[in-house]
Amino acid sequence: MRKPLFALLLAIGLLGTIAVFGGDATESSPSLGLPPVPIPIDNPQTAAKIALGDRLFHDVRFSITGDVSCATCHDRKKAFTDSPLKVSEGNNKLTGTRNAPTVINAAYFTSQFWDGRSPSLEDQALHPPTNPVEMGLPSHQPILDIVRSDPEYKEAFNEVFGTSGDGITMVEVTRAIAAFERTQVFGNSAFDRYRYGGQPDAMNDQQKRGFELFVNQGRCVSCHVIEETQALFTDNRFHNIGVGINNIQSDVPELAAEFLEADLTLAQVDEKVLSDKRTSELGRFAVDHQFEGLGSFKTPTLRNVAATAPYMHDGSVATLRDAVVHYNNGGVTNEGDPVNDFLSSGIRPLNLTDDQIDDLVAFMEALTSPEFAEMAATSAGE
Repeated sequence: MRKPLFALLLAIGLLGTIAVFGGDATESSPSLGLPPVPIPIDNPQTAAKIALGDRLFHDVRFSITGDVSCATCHDRKKAFTDSPLKVSEGNNKLTGTRNAPTVINAAYFTSQFWDGRSPSLEDQALHPPTNPVEMGLPSHQPILDIVRSDPEYKEAFNEVFGTSGDGITMVEVTRAIAAFERTQVFGNSAFDRYRYGGQPDAMNDQQKRGFELFVNQGRCVSCHVIEETQALFTDNRFHNIGVGINNIQSDVPELAAEFLEADLTLAQVDEKVLSDKRTSELGRFAVDHQFEGLGSFKTPTLRNVAATAPYMHDGSVATLRDAVVHYNNGGVTNEGDPVNDFLSSGIRPLNLTDDQIDDLVAFMEALTSPEFAEMAATSAGE
C-alpha cells in the first residue's frame, strides 16, 4: 500500500543528491554561495539512503507517545524549526530549555546542538529519542524493534546497507537520517545572487547599506563569516553574547562547581540541559568544563534567519530587530539589564542609529533562500 510513498521519497532523495553534488553553483542553483557539502567517508550519499533517512526523520513511532518525530521540532514548513515556539515541545507537550536550531545547512556545522555536544549529524540523531523531554524512549530498542520488523524498513535497510534483522543497528539508522539532513542545503539568496551570482541589482539599496554595516561598523562578520567564494555565516565557535547567563550570574560559581562535582556522563548532560534552565545557561561549559565557555553558545548560521524567529539559544529574542538592538547595546537585551561578567570580549556597544539598525535587519532578510521566502514574510508579520 505504501510503495508509491516510498518511491516518492526515493525521488525526493535523488533530487537532494543532485542538489548536493550538482557541481559549480550557478544563478539558479540552490547551493549558490555555499561550498560542497562535506560527506563522511564511512557514510557516502545514495538516493536510497536519503529516502530512507527522510522516512526515519518523519516517523512518529520513534517516541513514547507515538506523536513526536525529528520533524516535530524541525518542520520543513517552518524552515526546519518549530517557529514560533521559544523552546521546543516534546512528548506530552513537555518543554525543554532550548530553541530548535534549523537543520538547513547543518551539514556545514563542525558540531551539533547549541553547546556543540555532538561531533556529527550521525551522533546528534542518537540523542532526542531517549531524552525524557523530547521523544522520551527508555532506550533505542523500540526504534530497532520497528525497523527490524516493518516490511518496508526491512527492505530499505537491506537495499541501502545490505543488512537485516539484528544486523540493523542505530549506526545504520543514524547514518540514514544524517544522509537525509545533508540534502537540506539552501543558498541562492538575494545576497548570494548579488555577491556570487553577478547580479548587482539582486539586493536593494537598503540591503546594500546593511551589508556594509554587517562587515564594518557592526562587526557581525567577525562571527558570521563571509568569504570570497562562499558564506556559511558562522565561525562554528562558541561565544557568550549576554543572553541567559545574565539572569544567573550570581549563582554561576556555585552552579559550575556543583556541575563539575556531579561528573555527569554526556547522556546525563544531554538530559540535564533540557530539563534544568539554570544548567542550560552554562552553555559550552557543560560540555568541555572550560571556564571560558561559561554562557557560551554556538554561532548559528544567519541563512534563512528571517524565517526562524524567535532567536538565541533560549528563544528569548522575538525579532531580528530585537537581536540587532541586543548587540547594539553591547550584549544587553533590555535597557537597565546588567552586563554579565562572562561576556565575550568582542561584544561591546556598536553605536548604530535606528536607521542603521533597520538597514542591518534588511540585509539579514536578504539571506533568505527562495524556498523559504514565504515563511520569512509570515515571520515578519507581513
